[in-house]
Amino acid sequence: MALELVTLELQPLHLGALAFSVLYMSWAEGYKGFHLGFAPRVVARASYLRAHPRPLHVLLAPVFCMGYIHATRRRKLLSFGLTSMIICFVLIVRMLPQPWRGIVDAGVVTGLALGIGSILYFLTLKLRYPERPDVSTDIPESGNAALAP
Repeated sequence: MALELVTLELQPLHLGALAFSVLYMSWAEGYKGFHLGFAPRVVARASYLRAHPRPLHVLLAPVFCMGYIHATRRRKLLSFGLTSMIICFVLIVRMLPQPWRGIVDAGVVTGLALGIGSILYFLTLKLRYPERPDVSTDIPESGNAALAP
């Protein structure tokens, strides 16, 4: 939908909304959501899983790393709550007509791209400096790497 914006004749209001969407989602989703929260925790949980492999956790590694399983109650509630909010947001945005849907999608794509970059950044840091303290893994056992960077 965001790519369709290229074929549309956007009015100044649309261009302003597009700029706002991209800038806001870069900050809110890309920086605040991914870079400060999700990305370092995913890498910390993946590192924990590598050091403490259990067959079921390895089999379900993506959901383990995202905090849906083998996590504190608070982490599970936050993970499932955020996922529910995202699903609702997606369903609402799907009802928007163009160019508004494309404008929102452009911001989301930008935030997700920054999120992927953040995960790669924290993974690179972890591989280069394995002794570097992790963020909290939110593992419900003693031995949780609860050190802040």
